[in-house]
Amino acid sequence: MSKKHPIISVTGSSGAGTTTVKTTFDQIFRREGIKAVSIEGDAFHRFDRQAMKDELARRQAAGDQTFSHFSFDANELEKLEEIFRIYGETGKGETRHYVHDDREAERWGSAPGTFTPWAPFEEGSDLLFYEGLHGAVANDRVNLAKLADLKIGVVPVINLEWIQKIHRDKASRGYSTEAVTDTILRRMHAYVHCICPQFTQTDINFQRVPVVDTSNPFIARWIPTADESLVVIRFRNPRGIDFAYLTQMIDGSWMTRANSIVIPGPKTDLAMQLILTPMILRLIDDAKRA
Repeated sequence: MSKKHPIISVTGSSGAGTTTVKTTFDQIFRREGIKAVSIEGDAFHRFDRQAMKDELARRQAAGDQTFSHFSFDANELEKLEEIFRIYGETGKGETRHYVHDDREAERWGSAPGTFTPWAPFEEGSDLLFYEGLHGAVANDRVNLAKLADLKIGVVPVINLEWIQKIHRDKASRGYSTEAVTDTILRRMHAYVHCICPQFTQTDINFQRVPVVDTSNPFIARWIPTADESLVVIRFRNPRGIDFAYLTQMIDGSWMTRANSIVIPGPKTDLAMQLILTPMILRLIDDAKRA
């Protein structure tokens, strides 16, 4: 970690709400006048869309039914670690974009399912912001967790995550429920071994829990709303966290453990603003003092 060039990592699986969290961070950056450069996790996929289909077919033909975008070897984690390290040391680095659809193709000038060329970060940034699947990986090949200064985990309980994925993939990608179910099954090995362990590395976890029946996510007609959810916020190190202030400021919140607070779903943005703003400002202040 480098005090001079801090790194914030937001890690969560697909459909977990990391994009919503990024919006909250963008609001904080804009309000506090912080210049951030951003990395999208899918920019570090090892394969473009067609190459991934070919690799999946090759793996399945060889008997591997567990390979997915969640898998470590489906991603350029060594490259991501290198960029984290370079940024921490120099405030420089590079990234690219994965082009998902025609709208993004028009914006980036590359075909859907491909990557844009690598490009350097803008000069003079205050911090690096990562949002994706693997921002807190610590295994025998890489250790991204030790390079990030503030690590945020965003994860719904698993039935809710499946509901969100099924609805998103059916609505935006035209997949059938059966096709999405096959993807979920294929991802389970990597979910257990690649995604879940990262949430023990994170400094703060936000976990959304529905308070309506999600017992069969494969037939759910709609995604539970924020009003139908609670959010459990867990701090790895609760020292210095003013829980009395948080429960006073966030109506309907309460503590469940010495390091955990539960809030109503609609209060998530407020809670993130209250919790994360002073942490980000502390990182920036430490960077200026370094």
